[in-house]
Amino acid sequence: MPRRSNASTPGKSEYAGIRFTEVTPATRVSFETLFEQPGAPKYCWCMAWRHSGREHIQNDEKKRRMMALIDAGTPVGILAHVDGKAAAWCSVAPRETYRKLSSQQDDAETGVWSIVCFYVPRALRGGGLASALLDAAIDHAFARGARVIEAYPVDEASPSYRFMGFRDMFAVRGFRETGMAGSRRHVMRLEH
Repeated sequence: MPRRSNASTPGKSEYAGIRFTEVTPATRVSFETLFEQPGAPKYCWCMAWRHSGREHIQNDEKKRRMMALIDAGTPVGILAHVDGKAAAWCSVAPRETYRKLSSQQDDAETGVWSIVCFYVPRALRGGGLASALLDAAIDHAFARGARVIEAYPVDEASPSYRFMGFRDMFAVRGFRETGMAGSRRHVMRLEH
């Protein structure tokens, strides 16, 4: 399904010169720098939804496991760069690199990528950076061979899981709801 260009997408970013890069061994330092900033999610290193990431392990072990994935060439996500610095993050990767994300998930289905997390520092929120990250994540997943992109956003009034994005942000881009994952997370899909 073709998407509207960023120029006409609701929630367009107000940031000029924003650039997106995949997290790879070559860009890993930018990812580490972003996550080690004050207020960043260095308590999880975006391992909560990944295999063996829910164990009660120390933050440095979560970081070590994430760096091992990156060093092995496993897709983990993308960074948004503003004014030449990594400023925000979206976890977008093949669904099989995560643990089971919903009870309705068919693990035999191939070509599915999942978007499970956004990190935008508080000072940069409200300017469309999350929307720009979502557009870039969609483009990235389809360019890397995704047939379907699945996401698990919540309603804006949700008291938890807000890091997974908001339902309306996905709906306006053509994602359709296919069910629920738990009591708060909507399962939404976009087909290429």
